[in-house]
Amino acid sequence: MYRVQYYSELKNLAIKIRKKYNLTTCRVLPGKIKDICKREGIDEIRKWPNLKKLKAMYFQDASGCVIMVNDKLPRDPYAFTLAHELKHHLVDRNKIQTFCKKGPLSEAIEIGAEIFAAELLFPEDMFLSMLGDMTGDNQVQPEHLVRLKKETDTTLSYEGISKRAVFHELVSASSVKGIKWKKLEEEIYGEPIYKRVNRYRNLRKSF
Repeated sequence: MYRVQYYSELKNLAIKIRKKYNLTTCRVLPGKIKDICKREGIDEIRKWPNLKKLKAMYFQDASGCVIMVNDKLPRDPYAFTLAHELKHHLVDRNKIQTFCKKGPLSEAIEIGAEIFAAELLFPEDMFLSMLGDMTGDNQVQPEHLVRLKKETDTTLSYEGISKRAVFHELVSASSVKGIKWKKLEEEIYGEPIYKRVNRYRNLRKSF
C-alpha cells in the first residue's frame, strides 16, 4: 500500500462526500454526519454507556451495518468519531478482519480514517486559507489556532487543528506540545457562560 497515494485518495473521498451533501462550512455537527452515515447505508448508530477506553467501533451483524459509539463523547469528539467510522464503512467494510488486527496495514487504515474525518470536518484548503487570512504575514501562534476554532465553531478538535498546523510547518511541534487549549481559550475569550451559571448555582446552594 502506497500510503501517500492512499491518504490522498481518502482526502478526495471526503471532499466528494462534502460536495454530495452540500457541506460548505467547517462547522459540521454530529447530527449532519449521522444523517450522512444513514444515507450512505449505515443501518444503525447505537450509543453504548459502558464503553471505557473505546470511542467507537464499526461492525456488521444481523441488523446490517452498525456503528457503536461511546455515549459519553462530547460534541466535537462525537462528530470526529462518526466521521472516522464512516470511512471504515465506505472503504474498509470488506476487510474488517484486517483492520481489527495490529500491524502496518491496520495502522495505515486507522490513520487513513483520521485523515478522512479531519478533511470531512474541516477541509485542508479551507483551513489554510482561513488561517492565512487571520495571520497575514505574521508567524502562526497557538492563539491563532484558538481564534480559528472559536470563531468558526468547527468540530475539528484543538488536537486536530494543531496537528494540521504542525504538518504544514506553520508551527513547531514543541510550540503546541502540552498546551491546555481550553484554558488558553478562556484567557482569550473569557470564562464561558455555562461555568458562570454553574458557579452561581453552587453559590445559591451554599446558602
